[in-house]
Amino acid sequence: MHIREWLAEETCEQASEGGSARPWPQTHFSMWAVTTGTLLVGRLRDAHLCTCALGAPSRPGLSQAAPRSGPRLPLLLLLLLLLLPPHTHSSVFTIGVLGPWTCDPIFSRARPDLAARLAVSRLNPALEGGPRVDVVLLPEPCRTPGALGAVTSALARVSGLVGPVNSAACRPAELLTHEAGVALVPWGCPGTRAAGTTVPAGTPAADALYALLRAFRWARVALVTAPQDLWVEAGRALAVALRARGLPVALVTTMEPSNLAGAREALRRVLEGPSVRAVVMVMHSVLQGGEEQRRLLEAAEELGLTDGSLVFLPFDTLHYVVTPGPEALVALANNSQLRRAHDAVLTLTRHCPAGGSVLDSLRRAQEMRELPPDLNPQQVSPLFGTIYEAVFMLVRGVVEAQAARGGGWVSGAAVARHAQDVQVPGFCGTLGGVDEPPFVLLDTDAVGDQLFATYTLDPARGSLRSSGTPVHFPQGGRGPVQDPWCWFDPDIICSGGVEPSLVFLSFLLVVGIGLTGAFLAHYMRHRLLHIQMVSGPNKIILTLDDITFLYPQRSSSRKVVQGSRSSLAARSVSDIRSVPSQPTDISNIGLFEGDWVWLKKFPGDQHVAIHPATKTAFSKLRELRHENVALYLGLFLAPGADGATAPGEGILAVVSEYCTRGSLHDLLVQRDIKLDWMFKSSLLLDLIKGMRYLHHRGVAHGRLKSRNCVVDGRFVLKVTDHGHGQLLEAQRVLPELPSAEDQLWTSPELLRDPALERHGTLAGDVFSLGIIMQEVVCRSAPYAMLELTSKEVVQRLRNPPPLCRPSVSTDQAPMECIQLMYQCWAEQPDLRPSMDRTFNLFKGINKGGKRNIIDSMLRMLEQYSSNLEDLIRERTEELELEKQKTDRLLTQMLPPSVAEALKMGTPVEPEYFEEVTLYFSDIVGFTTISAMSEPIEVVDLLNDLYTLFDAIIGAHDVYKVETIGDAYMVASGLPQRNGQRHAAEIANMALDILSAVGSFRMRHMREVPVRIRIGLHSGPCVAGVVGLTMPRYCLFGDTVNTASRMESTGLPYRIHVNLSTVQILRTLDEGFQTEVRGRTELKGKGAEDTYWLVGRLGFNKPIPKPPDLQPGTSNHGISLQEIPPERRWKLEKARPGQFQI
Repeated sequence: MHIREWLAEETCEQASEGGSARPWPQTHFSMWAVTTGTLLVGRLRDAHLCTCALGAPSRPGLSQAAPRSGPRLPLLLLLLLLLLPPHTHSSVFTIGVLGPWTCDPIFSRARPDLAARLAVSRLNPALEGGPRVDVVLLPEPCRTPGALGAVTSALARVSGLVGPVNSAACRPAELLTHEAGVALVPWGCPGTRAAGTTVPAGTPAADALYALLRAFRWARVALVTAPQDLWVEAGRALAVALRARGLPVALVTTMEPSNLAGAREALRRVLEGPSVRAVVMVMHSVLQGGEEQRRLLEAAEELGLTDGSLVFLPFDTLHYVVTPGPEALVALANNSQLRRAHDAVLTLTRHCPAGGSVLDSLRRAQEMRELPPDLNPQQVSPLFGTIYEAVFMLVRGVVEAQAARGGGWVSGAAVARHAQDVQVPGFCGTLGGVDEPPFVLLDTDAVGDQLFATYTLDPARGSLRSSGTPVHFPQGGRGPVQDPWCWFDPDIICSGGVEPSLVFLSFLLVVGIGLTGAFLAHYMRHRLLHIQMVSGPNKIILTLDDITFLYPQRSSSRKVVQGSRSSLAARSVSDIRSVPSQPTDISNIGLFEGDWVWLKKFPGDQHVAIHPATKTAFSKLRELRHENVALYLGLFLAPGADGATAPGEGILAVVSEYCTRGSLHDLLVQRDIKLDWMFKSSLLLDLIKGMRYLHHRGVAHGRLKSRNCVVDGRFVLKVTDHGHGQLLEAQRVLPELPSAEDQLWTSPELLRDPALERHGTLAGDVFSLGIIMQEVVCRSAPYAMLELTSKEVVQRLRNPPPLCRPSVSTDQAPMECIQLMYQCWAEQPDLRPSMDRTFNLFKGINKGGKRNIIDSMLRMLEQYSSNLEDLIRERTEELELEKQKTDRLLTQMLPPSVAEALKMGTPVEPEYFEEVTLYFSDIVGFTTISAMSEPIEVVDLLNDLYTLFDAIIGAHDVYKVETIGDAYMVASGLPQRNGQRHAAEIANMALDILSAVGSFRMRHMREVPVRIRIGLHSGPCVAGVVGLTMPRYCLFGDTVNTASRMESTGLPYRIHVNLSTVQILRTLDEGFQTEVRGRTELKGKGAEDTYWLVGRLGFNKPIPKPPDLQPGTSNHGISLQEIPPERRWKLEKARPGQFQI
């Protein structure tokens, strides 16, 4: 594919002036038709026989449009088009880019030729095998007659058309392209929508401008155009489009002449006409060098129209991207008057993704050599991206149409159909498809010299979303006055700007003034109460800023759970004695004003606000103060987990004081804590006093159970979760259905009436108290002695007879207490004692005496003291044993000196050793053995072999460095220096290992010998600990590499020794026997003299005989004859055709 940059002659200009047009390079008939059509269109235009097809009658009092000429012009153009010969179905899909490239210097800065070339080149890979895309650059005259002729001429030679820019040619272009089957992308037409073969490149400008005016409720607008036909026609088309949407366009005027005087005259006409809120400037933007707009803004500043009463909206920026930042206002840098005037300008432009701009995209294209290197991106108009996207959309439509057709020629109509549905990456953002590219509203701050993004606008949805920076109107004002909403409601007709409902609203306002006075005092009272609730020392509405969770890594507002303070049943007696009791879910614990608090969550997570009824109910519960009633501190309201929830989600919880001993249920299940009758009666008396206080205040608990009774650090019992049903009802939250286990404390009449169960009754609380008394006295679950499931118990309670009640023996409690329990369990609520009578009867059980629970606890602590000492001693011994195990494991992994340093917390510095001897060995043919073995057999082999080696090195002054696979590395002379003994220690160890390996056999292949080769070398090295996780003691230096080379160049059952080690052994003179091997090539070292260590005087252990060297074969593997037949098939499967490594 290629771009054929071909500028057609200005046929339309010549025709409009009465001259003869130059023929196009096609058939003579086509030349005649095109030229004749151009002449007729020009003459019709000069005679005022046509106007914009979108024209509509003006409203009274507004500027009048030219008279309609009827359908004669479209029909005439259609007739001329039908006279043209049909397109030849060739393999070239031609796209024409039509625009005022030769007559308007600002449009020519868009470089449409480069934009079209870039769009096609990026889709070249997708066009392989399909039609060749050719793009021609067609000049559009700036005068309207020539523009119409240019459209007609273009249709004779293109299959897709990008343009026109002149709005007067938009409607004819739509009709002609639809009839001719040519795809059309009219990016410069303000109100064109997708229809037939027309594919708008993004949101039409009229739609975007209407969405902005609707968002700010500015209905009354005036349009000021530049004197050129291009802008005059654009202003007329824009006015028609806005009027079609119901907006009262007050004035459409032309700034003629285009100097400062013409600008003053145009603005004077705006002032003299009906009042307006916004002035739309239909001309080149001053940011792109538009002189008309510069003069218009300077005149507005002189006339005082930039004081904020009017807002000026540029029109041409709707077609391209203006990037926020200081670069956008470079054109205003040297004109302070213009900068002041531009403060009244709101620039609505296409939105570019964050961090991107047309300038950045141009530079990236240059870096990728898609654009000429001599192109100056700063001199290119941002309209470059719009043209690129329009051509890209058509070419992508060609690709999609070809794919749908299965190859071959694709028509312009097919391309248009597919281009309407595709979503393609634009030059800046995404085009096409369902999601249209949004717009962004730019404004200055009257202080700096750059544009800021204030809002993003989505015309398709009519949404205006703030970008963080507010719109700055001149002099800090609030901007133009808003118009009635009826202008933007298609179902309401506005009459003179006064809504019909305004009169009725005025009447209601008069009536409301009288009612407002009556309710003002009531409102102020509630307002002050609300302020007290959210701030001040007595606030009850708490947020994440007020509460600090004690375990933030495990807690978030979503983790505030509903559970009660249970359960500590799994703790041992030592845990109970050493730390206070805590609930299972510690994420419910926090700090509020220095005190520990407990959070109990409301069901659901859709709480976005606290209802007034909830605040009132909670305020009453917060006023309850009693030693045996848990204090309510506030209502916690926060977003969901980590604050990142969908709209409408939130957490609501009750914040109450935290009791460190947990619930009464937790205390009862701890069998290691002995509870005598005095202890039990003290807890029950606290419970009765707390419930007595609640009943005196008219509060029915309704949810009383042992889990809702908490014990603080002084073993004082407190009632909690009281009034929870009232709060749920006030918040309009449905309570969760209780389980059968939770209903064991519920009275029979409440079980039969779920609605009554949610609210609770005073008599029902007495029944629940009796069940808790049974729990405390028997230290068992409710009804535990009946051997029934919870569901069976609840069913019998709900549907007697017979009556289902717990059974308590007389040896578990005084008879008076048992009789009181049975009275509380009466079937008839009226027969149950009140809480006052229950209090008096229970006091009579203890003869009215007051027992001190602290004294009882002291006696219990004395009983536990001896056990606690034994427990401490036992734990200390266990700790010492674990410490020894840890030290032993650490010394097995690291040298003792290094391990001690790590235990002390001191850093281990790398250490240089002048001379050490290193040992390397590996198994000959290990790869072959692994191929013949199962993985577990390989592990057993290495484990048995290394266990043997580890036992041998224990008798020598050496340090095992590491094992990697079948490689075994040992060093001597580090970390403890031993003079020159390191060479002798390593040599003796190597002889012992070699002797032991001679008799070593594998478990699974005992007939296959295990041969090793050993390499020794002496020299300097550096040792140190590396890593934090699983630290290792590693060696570094050339000595390590040389020792490894000695091993890899050795032979089976041989100890390969370097000259440096031989010299040290000879110096020690301990009888080590060596043989000269000769010159050996060491990788990276060259050829060196090496030796075999064959024995030592006095060493009587047998040494295996090295295998004979077989010429022409490898001496580093296992021969085929040594492989058992039953293993040979596995080797052949792993290595086909190889039987010797």
